[in-house]
Amino acid sequence: MKARITFLMSVLFIMAVACNQQAPVQAKKTEGSVQAADYQKMINAKVFIKPGREADFISAAKTMIENSNKEEGCLGYMLYQDPYEKTNFIFVEKYINQAAIDFHFGTSYFKDFGDQIAEMTSMPGEIKSLILPVRTENNKRTFIVFNSCEMPGIKTGQCYISGLN
Repeated sequence: MKARITFLMSVLFIMAVACNQQAPVQAKKTEGSVQAADYQKMINAKVFIKPGREADFISAAKTMIENSNKEEGCLGYMLYQDPYEKTNFIFVEKYINQAAIDFHFGTSYFKDFGDQIAEMTSMPGEIKSLILPVRTENNKRTFIVFNSCEMPGIKTGQCYISGLN
């Protein structure tokens, strides 16, 4: 009987300790806190062009692609056309960080390109900005979508893509 009581008391003690969960302690952010790393970024920008305007769009895009690929912070700037829906295009852009994206959005050729294609688009474009895969502390890969937006035409200068703060 003593053994049963001792066993029962032990089980109750373990359950009491296990069920007494406390709220996780949150780290306090101080002035000297380390900020998040400056990760590489990728942008996927879908553009929908009016039928019959594909060649005009590609011609305008070539200048944009050539200039963008010359930017110091641009790691790649490519345009792809949907093989099944010829009026659908997607830009795939890769940058060293958010500052490089901000620079790109501020260039005159970026703004000019938006003006050039505004009347060529059949519907608002779609932009998704991604943080590229990085190794975490436990050596797992992460891929995080942190912002996406829809824009009239492709006037992306009116839509700010923010980074991690």
